Amino acid sequence: MIPFTKPGASETYDVMGANAAAAALKDAGIGYELIEQVYAGFVYGDSTCGQAAVYRVGLTGVPVINVNNNCSTGSTALFLARQAVAYGAAECVLALGFEQMERGALVPKFTDRPEPMREFGRRMDELQGRVDAPFPAQLFGGAGRAHMRAFGTRPETFAKVAVKARRHAGKNPYAIFREELSEEQVLASPMVFDPLTRLQCCPPTCGAAAAVVCTAEFASKHGLKGISIVSQALTTDNRSTFQDGDMRQVVGYDMTARAAQAAYENAGIGPEDVDVVELHDCFTANELISYEALGLTPSGSAERFIVDGDNTYGGKYVVNPSGGLLSKGHPLGATGLAQCTELVWHLRGTAGARQVENARTALQHNIGIGGACVVTLYQA
Repeated sequence: MIPFTKPGASETYDVMGANAAAAALKDAGIGYELIEQVYAGFVYGDSTCGQAAVYRVGLTGVPVINVNNNCSTGSTALFLARQAVAYGAAECVLALGFEQMERGALVPKFTDRPEPMREFGRRMDELQGRVDAPFPAQLFGGAGRAHMRAFGTRPETFAKVAVKARRHAGKNPYAIFREELSEEQVLASPMVFDPLTRLQCCPPTCGAAAAVVCTAEFASKHGLKGISIVSQALTTDNRSTFQDGDMRQVVGYDMTARAAQAAYENAGIGPEDVDVVELHDCFTANELISYEALGLTPSGSAERFIVDGDNTYGGKYVVNPSGGLLSKGHPLGATGLAQCTELVWHLRGTAGARQVENARTALQHNIGIGGACVVTLYQA
């Protein structure tokens, strides 16, 4: 991956994407001529942005498939790359994600066609109404409120997640925000949608990341030592999102739970076997509810999990050692592959000051409202 930056401070998307792709190829020690397919993910841009980025790396005529699955775009590109390799369509594939974002919350306005998120908005209106606040913050803030109502979770607990994110990001040269925060600073920042203050919301971000995915035979042939994807699952919404429960379902709790369960079963392991986690903390509330959806802690126990420090170094898991979306940043199309990169570094033992000791199994969780969830398990 390349260092993430604030909008206006980055190179253009094609340059960022090409730089990340070149870095992945250099890391693998192979040339672009060995890549048989490319899956390029982005959210904002024209239909062939992937070609614009990849053509800077090489012009070999291979298929370049553009992917857009909202905030889970990067991990969806990885999912498709893995499928192509697993089912014999190719031996070596490049998964690439990038995003050149603007300042502020980007929510496209549709005037000549149905709004893709209309059913999520309708369900939110039924459950909690709507106010003058960013739509994503109302969705995920509503999920936080639902957890508070169900289990008595305190606003301070959500703030602790933001404090932990900044502490981790302080050791990550790729992150946007590296200055540590206090719980008091988080709570005192402007309220966006109760319980979410501004410092509990991920920032618009520019960046890119990439991964080379190949067969074990290809790796052996070319002398590569890789990290194994031992299981992966992609889920979309079912009826519970729009009919059952509360705002936690609307933002993908059930999608996450189903994807995680499928990934664990396919790998023959459980959450207790995981050492390090990169999960989708677009808002502090989503990190908290995702602990439970991923099976890292039982339902209703996320507050105790946080207070006891079981989400950081010295606890049961190290969650988002990169600083996560909250502090590393969230360039939509690149996020899933940035999570992949971080976890690969930990499993290799090359994560520097962030290194999770003796990390052998890693879990990645990337979700996009609208909706899709990808859960990936890696092993050294």
